Amino acid sequence: MKKQAFNPYLPSWEYTPDCEPYVFGDRVYSYGSHDRFNSLMYCLNDYVCYSAPVDDLSDWRYEGVIYKKTDDPLNKEGLACLYAPDVTQGPDGRYYLYYCLDKRQIVSVAVCDTPAGKYEFYGYVKHKDGTKLGEAPGDEPQFDPAVLTEGDKTYLYGGFCLPNDTTRTGTKAVVLDKDMLTIIEEPVLVLPSAPYAEDPEYKKHAFFEASSIRKVNDTYYFVYSSIVSTELCYATSKHPTKDFVYRGTIVNNNDIGIDTYKKAETPAYYGGNNHGSIIQIKDKWYVFYHRHTNGSNFSRQDCIEEIKILPDGTIPQVEMTSCGANGGPLVGKGLYPAHIACNLFCDIEEARTGWEWMGPEFPKITQDGRDGDEEPGYVCNMKAGATAGYKYFDFKDVTKITLMARGYGSGAFEIMTEMDGEVLATIPVQYTNEWVPYTAPVKIPDGIHPLYIRYTGDGTISLLSFEIE
Repeated sequence: MKKQAFNPYLPSWEYTPDCEPYVFGDRVYSYGSHDRFNSLMYCLNDYVCYSAPVDDLSDWRYEGVIYKKTDDPLNKEGLACLYAPDVTQGPDGRYYLYYCLDKRQIVSVAVCDTPAGKYEFYGYVKHKDGTKLGEAPGDEPQFDPAVLTEGDKTYLYGGFCLPNDTTRTGTKAVVLDKDMLTIIEEPVLVLPSAPYAEDPEYKKHAFFEASSIRKVNDTYYFVYSSIVSTELCYATSKHPTKDFVYRGTIVNNNDIGIDTYKKAETPAYYGGNNHGSIIQIKDKWYVFYHRHTNGSNFSRQDCIEEIKILPDGTIPQVEMTSCGANGGPLVGKGLYPAHIACNLFCDIEEARTGWEWMGPEFPKITQDGRDGDEEPGYVCNMKAGATAGYKYFDFKDVTKITLMARGYGSGAFEIMTEMDGEVLATIPVQYTNEWVPYTAPVKIPDGIHPLYIRYTGDGTISLLSFEIE
């Protein structure tokens, strides 16, 4: 790769959650919705796309705006936002983008001749009599469409089911004709909602939202956000529209369920809703998902983790990391941005980001400026006990560390290689309105370890970067 790969994998000032990754030709394309930094609501910006060579997941290229929310005839004034989309290549070789506008219960479709060109409105998914899907008697509201094309047929999935809502039975699938709009096989239930679930294990992880579909050899993998909401779960079947069986959790954006470096039930990041999918890129499999920043639900960023699909078809849950698609640990020396923290927590245990901006008792990843400003991300609101964690590094002969910090605080940063491990260095910091470097000697054991940076003292401090020497 040209450089190391981090999480999040896009620029720190970009907020594109709900990722659906696809390989077309020799590039992988990242499609998703588009949050607005410091917003009070989800998905307020137009769809954009990024792509990278399949052999270099550190080299993401901005493809520009591929579809505007005003391009839909039902949204000429732009008052509705574009929710999570999906893309498939149709039988005619063109690329079809499926999406839902908020406050609408139908599925819209746009089309383009290339994977990341300018998509043009194409139509609405409809029954044979012309009634839009979602508006016919018996239809359930559409949400988060997922699509998979095989031959002349396209399978379309979607739904949104709150844990106690008995009016929605689960996620459903329809089959579309080769025109990519007309339903030729009516809706069938793929996974039930929680009130209608019978399997006790699945009932704890029943379908909530974020439908996604992939085929691995002869097996269909239905990836979804469960009623836990912070986790991406999956079910498998040998048939695209029936007989799906719950298999487990792939990733959780607060690392609940991971017990390798903490207790399984302990959150190590401030999670929130989740959406993504799995994809094979060359000879490796990955899960794409999103994390929450800015102490809110509405500034989300895409991340990647490498996964393993075992011979029995299961996918062991993976932990959040800073090295993502790097193919291994990060080099244990050099300058690193603070916003690549994969763990972030304080003395107050909290599994979720707040609906309002969290107060200064909770650390958060944020940026200066407004939405679209190319300002570097950093960790702020670090009060006593606040900890940022970075995984993993291959350390060798480390003797010094420098932190770039600012803020109204007086105390010290402590350096560790375990969440509550031995303090390897203490770096005093003081009140300052500008970013100031603070350096201290440190002896980090050689080998592959995490790096934890914990603040102790008064006030709040922000962390921009750290340099290991």
